[in-house]
Amino acid sequence: MVFIIMFIIGLLSSFVGSIAGLGGGVIFVPVLLFFAEFSDSFSWVTPQNVVAMSLIVMIFTGLSSTLTYLKRKRVDVFSGSLFLIGSIPGALTGVYINQFVHLDTFQLYFGLLMLFVVSMFFVKKKAVNEPTIPNMKTGRFQITRTFDLYGKNTTYSYSAILGIFIAYFVGMMSGLFGVGGGSLMVPAMILLFGFPAHIAVPTSMFMIFFSSVVSSSAHIAAGHVLWAFTLASIPGAWLGGYLGAVVNQRLNSQVIEWILRIVMIIIGIRLIIQSF
Repeated sequence: MVFIIMFIIGLLSSFVGSIAGLGGGVIFVPVLLFFAEFSDSFSWVTPQNVVAMSLIVMIFTGLSSTLTYLKRKRVDVFSGSLFLIGSIPGALTGVYINQFVHLDTFQLYFGLLMLFVVSMFFVKKKAVNEPTIPNMKTGRFQITRTFDLYGKNTTYSYSAILGIFIAYFVGMMSGLFGVGGGSLMVPAMILLFGFPAHIAVPTSMFMIFFSSVVSSSAHIAAGHVLWAFTLASIPGAWLGGYLGAVVNQRLNSQVIEWILRIVMIIIGIRLIIQSF
């Protein structure tokens, strides 16, 4: 029965995560923490192994989603690759810190992280062509990208230095909490860099795939992975990642952002309550 539940958790978390560019970790991790509180069958859950499992599952969520998005030409491969320069070292830092975190503390800070991210969505978006850092508008560190989105050219720009710095912090949160980084990177791309949601989400899934490979490798080396439960989640994660990517392209950008807000508010409040 536990293995069936793990398959369903993998499917639903990856489906929601792929729609919103989260990677599924913001669903996968708190759901397992919830089951651990009320069922002896999940007494094996710890912050270390649940994060390790989440990151491995997100490899398959990220790969499935990215392949689907690439076919639809929605991934900003250049920007995603640039951000990986910061997110991969950050992920390794987060994995190192994770080994010192206890369950109650983990739940509290995870919940606060979710509410912080939600608050970012109520910040006014910057103008599409407004430089992220003053006086860098024509500098060599300012990146400008143009995409054909539903027959219209969409342009956005950002500072490469700021992007890499933010990606490092996002990567660290990913390695620490097992959330894939999308819950932070998608709002940053939309709010700070002017990415359209239909480009930010696919690019986030592209990054999640590579950063999850690195982070999970570190957790595997540390012996945090429970393989039987992890393998039960992977088929659901692959299917959920594909279905979520398909649904994403049928939704309005504002709908995607509201899905992000609602999911994170519910999870954040629930985890904070559980920590006490």
